[in-house]
Amino acid sequence: MRRHGPWLLVLAVTWGGAAPAAQAQDPIHKAGRGLVNVLTCWIEIPKQMDQGRREENPVTGLGMGAVRGVGLTVLRLGVGAYETVTFPLAYPSGFASPYEGMAMPDYAWE
Repeated sequence: MRRHGPWLLVLAVTWGGAAPAAQAQDPIHKAGRGLVNVLTCWIEIPKQMDQGRREENPVTGLGMGAVRGVGLTVLRLGVGAYETVTFPLAYPSGFASPYEGMAMPDYAWE
């Protein structure tokens, strides 16, 4: 891996620099979504606990749901803070939401 590391870095920088910097959505939408996710990230904990409760074994599902909810809360808080701070910077064209790559909805209650 050490041999290929510098080449992978060059390749990533080359592809990243070649991407057009067209705006995928307006900054107000990005700032609003980020702020909402910072303020409502805690919703992931009861949501994941409820989804875990519906699994085959409700007791372990509830516990795993709590753990999953804490992890998703931290993740949503981090991405929401990032979006809130960087809202004037446009996403690349064709990239509407950072949550798509994580297979998460844009908001916790969805």
